[in-house]
Amino acid sequence: MSERNYLDLAKQILKEGNLKSDRTGTGTKSLFGAQMRFDLTEGFPMLTTKRVPFKLVVSELLWFLKGDTNVRYLLENNNHIWDEWAFERYTKSSDYTGPDMTNFGIRALEDEAFNEVYQAELKRYCDLVLSDDEFAKKHGDLGNVYGKQWRDFDGVDQIADLIELIKKNPDSRRLIVSAWNPKEVPTMALPPCHTMFQFYVFDGKLSCQLYQRSADYFLGVPFNIASYALLTHLIARECDLEVGDFVHAFGDVHLYVNHFDQINEQLSRDIREMPELKINSGKSIFDLEVEDFELLNYNPHPAIKAPIAV
Repeated sequence: MSERNYLDLAKQILKEGNLKSDRTGTGTKSLFGAQMRFDLTEGFPMLTTKRVPFKLVVSELLWFLKGDTNVRYLLENNNHIWDEWAFERYTKSSDYTGPDMTNFGIRALEDEAFNEVYQAELKRYCDLVLSDDEFAKKHGDLGNVYGKQWRDFDGVDQIADLIELIKKNPDSRRLIVSAWNPKEVPTMALPPCHTMFQFYVFDGKLSCQLYQRSADYFLGVPFNIASYALLTHLIARECDLEVGDFVHAFGDVHLYVNHFDQINEQLSRDIREMPELKINSGKSIFDLEVEDFELLNYNPHPAIKAPIAV
């Protein structure tokens, strides 16, 4: 089963990974260069050894496809996976006058009293993004991250062009979208981790390969698998094709040292049957909303919480 690929690579990272320092100061075990393959005809690759929140995967992907870079849309859909990066930008601005939030990610884990202050400030920030248009415009934006590059890479709408090229020349070897724009990386709250993806058409089936330069294996990769599997379904649907494989290629793929207990708990669980994706709409890929998606027969083990490294 496809999920076995994920669990086997987790074991390999634990056994063979290199202990390395990292940008966040947390520490990792990492490997350089790995690959997983998921046959999308077998089912939708949402991990079953822990619950992955499907609606968050959907709302983030639709956010990318809309070309949006402001967390307000995510917050409106109760999606908080980008909060910390947006909040960090705000705390470094001249408009922020609250308590010192330097290295808040690590400090919140080590100091319970500080964590209470941090959580209150983060909630205040999110509430302001939702309620204050001017504040949201100024402090809700993450810079020119994924959505901007996908839909407006120096004036090029890569997604629209991709769909057109697949329809006109499905055998092209140029079915590529890049999120890595060197000129604009300095503007981004977080430079793209999933940097480039390529499509491949054969026998009426669309396959996708993602190159991910940096991969938080426990927290991020399960989302990435589901997101690009969903994207493959959406592009295939738009181009009147069936789905084929999703291939996930990594640069630095790592487990944070404070995720070891969590990944070992996940490894102790049995794999369950993959769910089925259902899209309840005939709308264009650019007009879909979260309510148009449904995941059938998803019966995972419970979620496993772990701290995020900012």
